[in-house]
Amino acid sequence: MLVAPSILSADFGNLQKDIEMINNSQADMIHIDIMDGVFVPNISVGIPVVKAVAEIARKPLDVHLMIVNPEKFINTFKELGATWLNVHYEACTHLNRIVHEIHEAGMKAAVTLNPATPVCVLEEILPDLDMVLLMTVNPGFGGQKFIEGSISKVKKLRELIKATGSHAIIEVDGGVTLETGKRLAQAGVDVLVSGNTVFKSQDPIGTIGLLKKL
Repeated sequence: MLVAPSILSADFGNLQKDIEMINNSQADMIHIDIMDGVFVPNISVGIPVVKAVAEIARKPLDVHLMIVNPEKFINTFKELGATWLNVHYEACTHLNRIVHEIHEAGMKAAVTLNPATPVCVLEEILPDLDMVLLMTVNPGFGGQKFIEGSISKVKKLRELIKATGSHAIIEVDGGVTLETGKRLAQAGVDVLVSGNTVFKSQDPIGTIGLLKKL
């Protein structure tokens, strides 16, 4: 299991401490949510924060763009050091073009689906993707309750990946705990994004280790 702590739940008053904690843990990447207050009803961090994180981080950056017109910022996030760039299916009119632009910029391309968006919409693009991120809560805020239907959605996506010959891995974000994480792992998830479960833990490094073992 790959683990991507989400800094949306980190202590922004002492962000360096939390990034260094991730550096010293078994985490595989750092998940950064970029929200614009338009595509989702919240505003999170912007380019200066990502730049600051990139200067400290020793783990790959998994940047999740919850914004309109994400194509405008592909080169910006490449220059900031992103390894993975996640764009929402619902925000992209020309998804195929954007995926290829992400690859041309030298990053790994991921597409995110909101809870109500079926996995079948990705059938044509799946062979070109490196990762699919399934939102297991409605995007915009941390600490939400896990949507139970997400388990069957993961299984459907795993079947579709196999049917299309895609090599994309499956990431999930929202309501991931040790309990839901175990069920998601059994359903076929490759990457667990976890915010509150990690950062509200008395032992964040230990919790990351437990998530790795699921």
